[in-house]
Amino acid sequence: MLESYLTLKAEYEIVPMQLRDCVEVAALHGERFSRVWDESEFQNLLSQDTTFGFVARQTNAILKKPLPGFVLARHAAGEAEILTVAVNAKLSRTGLGWRLMQAALREARNRGGETMFLEVDGANQPALGLYRKLGFEKVGERKAYYVDESGAKSTALVMRRVLR
Repeated sequence: MLESYLTLKAEYEIVPMQLRDCVEVAALHGERFSRVWDESEFQNLLSQDTTFGFVARQTNAILKKPLPGFVLARHAAGEAEILTVAVNAKLSRTGLGWRLMQAALREARNRGGETMFLEVDGANQPALGLYRKLGFEKVGERKAYYVDESGAKSTALVMRRVLR
């Protein structure tokens, strides 16, 4: 019995982000980005009517585990924007980012969104691959937009996907 539990494949559900999730969301954001957003920033954004998000929760875990992933977006005047998205590094390339992004795309459409935008570090090849598979196309760039801990600068790519 113990052996079957230890080899059990993790199962996840994607659920709407709540204010109570902001502590865990901020912690995961801090692990994945050099410019960290704190809990209050997430709470302030999520409190706005135009902002929505989703979190992934493992449904078959016995012990509480760190938040697997989240996405935060906003919608206004027919346009939606991914504000930030992160997946635990141990879960990269498992399809969790795809599922979170699909939830955000669906919600943006449900809110009347016609297009969705996002910005991504041009050096982040895994994220670029995901966004391209989701139908996003580069529509612009911002030179030297991102700065890492060492002071190195990289270009932000602006990407768009038509939702309708």
